[in-house]
Amino acid sequence: MIISERIRCYDFPCSDIDKNGYIVPSLEIDVKKIKILMVTEAPPSNKSDYFYADGNPFYLQTTLQAFNDAGADISSMQAILNLGVYLTTAIKCAKTQYAVSPTTMQYCSRLLEEEVALFPDVRAIMLMGDVAIKMMNAIWKKQTGKRVIPAGSTYKIRGQAHYFRTVRVFPSYTPAGKNFLIEKSKRMMVASDIREALKLL
Repeated sequence: MIISERIRCYDFPCSDIDKNGYIVPSLEIDVKKIKILMVTEAPPSNKSDYFYADGNPFYLQTTLQAFNDAGADISSMQAILNLGVYLTTAIKCAKTQYAVSPTTMQYCSRLLEEEVALFPDVRAIMLMGDVAIKMMNAIWKKQTGKRVIPAGSTYKIRGQAHYFRTVRVFPSYTPAGKNFLIEKSKRMMVASDIREALKLL
């Protein structure tokens, strides 16, 4: 399945994004082999830095570092997919400012909900950053009337076991971008969360 052929934004109603930075994974994915969804916040401002871009994109570099910190000896996006892990972003367009508005999250959650539904056999969903956590919580609340991740700082709630039905949900921090290499404590927590998620494979 080619994900970008199944979900698409047509009207770009959001005012605080760069629609020229719109991107959805466009490679062929065997969705039944995917057991872990990793949802980060937003695409990079430069598409060449995106996880699935050709060459050695920056978002992939830091994400591979996170997986290696977790004990997974891998060196490519294909190796991550081979593990059964699919990476995507909650927001599908590049951000124009640091924060993402509630309106944008509401609009884009429709695409995220459709994307997550394409993967029937996931055992874990990793929510990497506040935007991913808020958007998936809103999706789950719409579906069931309940949020999965409780309110509170991520570092306080990430060690608890959270579930959406039978799927384990991990609130964590984004491994994509320059801050990941700087904030050592968050880097350690991301590695720990990935390590726990990989045990479910």
